[in-house]
Amino acid sequence: MTRYLKDPDAIAALSPEEFHVTQQSGTERPGTGKLLYNKEPGLYVDIVSGEPLFASSDKYESGCGWPSFTKPVEPAHVAELVDSSLGMVRTEVRSTHGDSHLGHVFPDGPRDRGGLRYCINSASLRFVHRDDMEAEGYGDYLDQVEG
Repeated sequence: MTRYLKDPDAIAALSPEEFHVTQQSGTERPGTGKLLYNKEPGLYVDIVSGEPLFASSDKYESGCGWPSFTKPVEPAHVAELVDSSLGMVRTEVRSTHGDSHLGHVFPDGPRDRGGLRYCINSASLRFVHRDDMEAEGYGDYLDQVEG
């Protein structure tokens, strides 16, 4: 079983924006994320810990300006916390082992796919293409990624 940890070396290698988002609970500007329009098959993992978070097969275009997913690939790797900042109550999404701020989850996703919209900052994610998943240790998730 793979262990995922908050890796100090990975944190030291983050860009200023990635650090702001993951370590300071920041948000990238809408429409600017490097993974927003990614349509390649693969897995989205925490940029700090490497823990698997979302599959490309659960990604959809919500129009909100950030990558959106209908569900986590491994629910135990995604923690949901109450966020009452900005004068409203929302549900923050953090990686369980890396403790990276990922974004928020909202109940306005596609009804036929569970009704949730995980609105996630690209800056908190690393994309692993389907062709590289086995070599990078994510082969167990190939069945959750389209061919």
